[in-house]
Amino acid sequence: MKEQKLTDTEIVLMEILWQKEKVFMKDILEEYAEPKPAATTIATLLKRMQNKDLIGYKTYGNSREYFPKVKKEDYFQEEMTSMIDRFFNNSVSQFASFFTSNAKLSQKQLKELRDIIDKEITD
Repeated sequence: MKEQKLTDTEIVLMEILWQKEKVFMKDILEEYAEPKPAATTIATLLKRMQNKDLIGYKTYGNSREYFPKVKKEDYFQEEMTSMIDRFFNNSVSQFASFFTSNAKLSQKQLKELRDIIDKEITD
């Protein structure tokens, strides 16, 4: 996937698409809490996301059914890889050191993290 960053507002919309898999505009609007954004705002976001090739749609008469073209896991894996590359000189160990030092993790959380890593090493 080529790097196509989502803005915070696009991520909210993309979360709806990832959760629902296929949605019409009315379905999207129903997912938003009050005050709901204007349909034109959602349409603008959808168009930007189409231009980034992250979503697609099928036309049914005058309606469009939108769907994600990228899996959530793939998008966030690309984001994490990009962040590690940009901020930590492509060093996972520098990232891990920063994360464990600055995330204010409890002993329990650190042990859980170690267990996850140990499991990955043995699998």
